[in-house]
Amino acid sequence: MRRLLTLSVVVCLFSQGLVAQDKTAMKYGNTITPQDMKAKLSVLASDEFMGRETGTEGQKMASRFLEDFYKKIGLVGPVNGTYRQKFSMYQSDWSDVYVKVKGKKKMNGKDFIFAGNANMDKEMKLTTVYIGDGSAISGMDIKDKGVIVTGSSREVQRSLIEAGVKAIFVASADDEQFMQTLPRQASFRMKGRLRSNKENTGNESIVFNITKEMAADLLGSTPAKLDAAASAPSSIKEKSVSFQVKEKLAEISTENMMAYLEGTDLKDEVIVISSHYDHIGQNEDGSVINNGADDDGSGTTGVMELAEAFAQAAKEGNRPRRSILFLNVTGEEKGLLGSAYYADNPIFPIENTVTNLNIDMIGRVDPEHENDRNYVYAIGSEKLSSHLKVISEYANITYTGLNLDYRFDDPADTNRFYYRSDHYNFAKKGIPIIFYFNGVHADYHRPTDTVDKIEFDVMAQRGQLVFYTAWILANRDQRVPVDRTDDMSYDR
Repeated sequence: MRRLLTLSVVVCLFSQGLVAQDKTAMKYGNTITPQDMKAKLSVLASDEFMGRETGTEGQKMASRFLEDFYKKIGLVGPVNGTYRQKFSMYQSDWSDVYVKVKGKKKMNGKDFIFAGNANMDKEMKLTTVYIGDGSAISGMDIKDKGVIVTGSSREVQRSLIEAGVKAIFVASADDEQFMQTLPRQASFRMKGRLRSNKENTGNESIVFNITKEMAADLLGSTPAKLDAAASAPSSIKEKSVSFQVKEKLAEISTENMMAYLEGTDLKDEVIVISSHYDHIGQNEDGSVINNGADDDGSGTTGVMELAEAFAQAAKEGNRPRRSILFLNVTGEEKGLLGSAYYADNPIFPIENTVTNLNIDMIGRVDPEHENDRNYVYAIGSEKLSSHLKVISEYANITYTGLNLDYRFDDPADTNRFYYRSDHYNFAKKGIPIIFYFNGVHADYHRPTDTVDKIEFDVMAQRGQLVFYTAWILANRDQRVPVDRTDDMSYDR
């Protein structure tokens, strides 16, 4: 719920020279309008950009759109004179995985689905045992062997791995249904998730989802005999099975986009205002596009609006004391990869990075606030600095009057949003952050997340709150102190 500042805190802020309703700040804050936001977002979240999936032409088009905009408003490209921090990501391709059945290769994505993680130099041959549903493996000789199991759950697979099984073949309960869904399974299983390291550091596992007919062929049996032997699997003779799991690796080039506004007397200290500009793209034939208007076209538009406001202020002699880096990262949808790359390879020293204000989805109203549109979730504002939350609330009370909702700061909250956007990679470096968020909705990660659903009046208010907070942070005498610690051990 909304928390108001105490009188003593307000007095403290006044004593630091932060007077109510700075007319200069308001002049530039008022340039952040629903109309300007709609104009920018209508381009960024258009079909032309094809859903902005990381490493695709749609993402490249979005990067060029950002580059042209930052040039137009006169901000500096801080990466050797450019706006691009280029780096590579890597993606697995499992199309060469095969299993030999009666001397012929059955191929991944066509005949079965490989659902594991491994990389072999040569073909492997394993003695393979039928174990029914896997519920009665006690006493069975399965260590260092392959097993064929029907209707396997994750718990069963875990117990098999713990028992020392080398490969698991999961036989379908319904072959017709399996083959109907195989193309859809193949569309997302054939390629692994993008990763930042060339080396595959995941735990090795060899799991094949196959038809019961294929299982029977591997064992020299029939589906009917497998069904009959489900309660007495040892009646099915073990057989040798040959297969190969080979990971092909594709290198994908991408880039974080950034623009820099140098400060005055405190220019060595940097505030980072960030968003991710990638999204989840389109289906294979391009007939369905996930435009990502809210996620995170809205946040990227917000960063652009703030950049424009601060750039105008600087041109008119009101340059901020601290420097500001406007950072649009890629690879968020693939695991916060772009922000992780920046945090590990910063353009400006991490120790000089004062604060990160991260904007990820500010254009919609979630079901929790249907009767209270005038809100924003402010996440993490006091995780590392008690002062940052005070400044945030002061900016809100003085200028925007939003309901600052802190429910996702609760350590017991199961959503764990604090760990799920790009600010987290700054927080891990000990940098105080605020994550601005409107909450999830029915169109989250769906093709229906489109510009016509955006509530631009609320979006502009939220953008103004970030601007006023950044204005105060950029111009106060002291940088925000880190006076708290947070457990950063959570695994996304």
